[in-house]
Amino acid sequence: MGSVDRSALTRTVRGLWDDDILPSLSELVAVPAVSPIFDPDWAENGHLMAAVDHVRAWIADRDLPGLTTEVFELPGHAPLLLVDVPASGTTAEGTTILYGHLDKQPPVADWSPGLGPWTPVVKDGRLYGRGAADDGYAGYAAIAAIEAVHAAGGSHGRCIVLLETSEESGSPDLPAYLAHLGDRLGDVSLVVCLDSGGNDYGRMWLTTSLRGLLQVAVTVRVLDSGLHSGMASGIVPSSFRIARQLLDRLEDSATGEVLVREMHVDIPENRLAEVREAIAAVPGTLTQTVPFAGGTTAVIQDEVELGLNGGWRPTLSVTGAAGLPALEDAGNVLRPFTTLLLSFRLPPTADAAASFKAVQDLLTTDVPYGATVELGRVEHASGWNAPDLAPWLSETLDTAAEDVFGNPWRTVALGGSIPFMGLLHEAYPAAQFLVTGAVGPDSNCHVPDESLNLEHAAKITEAVALVLDAHARQV
Repeated sequence: MGSVDRSALTRTVRGLWDDDILPSLSELVAVPAVSPIFDPDWAENGHLMAAVDHVRAWIADRDLPGLTTEVFELPGHAPLLLVDVPASGTTAEGTTILYGHLDKQPPVADWSPGLGPWTPVVKDGRLYGRGAADDGYAGYAAIAAIEAVHAAGGSHGRCIVLLETSEESGSPDLPAYLAHLGDRLGDVSLVVCLDSGGNDYGRMWLTTSLRGLLQVAVTVRVLDSGLHSGMASGIVPSSFRIARQLLDRLEDSATGEVLVREMHVDIPENRLAEVREAIAAVPGTLTQTVPFAGGTTAVIQDEVELGLNGGWRPTLSVTGAAGLPALEDAGNVLRPFTTLLLSFRLPPTADAAASFKAVQDLLTTDVPYGATVELGRVEHASGWNAPDLAPWLSETLDTAAEDVFGNPWRTVALGGSIPFMGLLHEAYPAAQFLVTGAVGPDSNCHVPDESLNLEHAAKITEAVALVLDAHARQV
């Protein structure tokens, strides 16, 4: 890393985080920019655009030569912010895309006293609030990394920062934007995604695979209207019991094993080795921050198997229900229907479309008692398995691991989904991918008390700056 003044780079990153990023990111937390799937009136409410405008204004004020910003609003699609920074100190061709998102998960209830989803609070080295870690910081970190390269006398190729606003909805708008921006993006040779994290804050974690997803709401309907349970039970089949039978076709209730064969894949040997290395680096990380109730335990005690369960095996969660009244409203009524929202996580290399077709057939064929089954809210996207690291990137990460973190970098098979990675990998198969981020095991993304570890976020920013400089000297 001879071309970079390491002291200047570190000093620049830390100064930006303390003086410039934290105040603006705190203001961003206060914007209730809930993702479109959770806010059907998002366009009228204007929160997504408010988030875009806020970050755009901050970026536009940065002292980066030639920087331009542009907001795209394709009809019917949530807005996207594009930041274009020309290459500096190099004549190398090739574009780096730095990706993040500005939409947020719903606020949910039961935040700790003094904390709230739209109330930014800095406490014990963390910024609390919805979207701080997932993943409002990403755009700030990307720009700070570019600034740090300039300040440290390094080089970077052309950089495009893409900040979308529908990621928490499954990124349904991204294909349209990628098609619209195809010529504008040029030859993409490096993708940096900051919407991830790892198993501790002591090192840099690379996400080398992402699970796919499949969501479907299944409604079992047995009546056109409810009936007195004392008169109808035993005559009319229970919609809930039929739903249970249908679930038995999808999952072994005793073990949690998903029974849909289209969702299972062979786990690559290199990914199995990576899971073993990750567990050895931070033993207990998969369970130690889980708020188990009472004497509840993990589904299995072998940590490697838990890692494979969370990264390379299909799972099913029932994440919502309808047709079930609240306890205080529940009378002696045989309910006309039961709706369950089924959320599958798919192995990175599983075919999401084929998986949905299999689930559709299992739920709608030979339904007990001839009950009506309706499927809705269908969403599916395949996962992603990273290409092998090029030698230059691996060597740069080794340097960053030693100089910035003081520990070797490790990999994580992320159980979540970032649909953008699969889309970009398909569009730019020769590109290198650095999927990382500041999220840790206790960042509480999607749940109460979400927080960003500010020290770790600064270190990730510094590592990305080193990668940008190294990339400029390779392409």
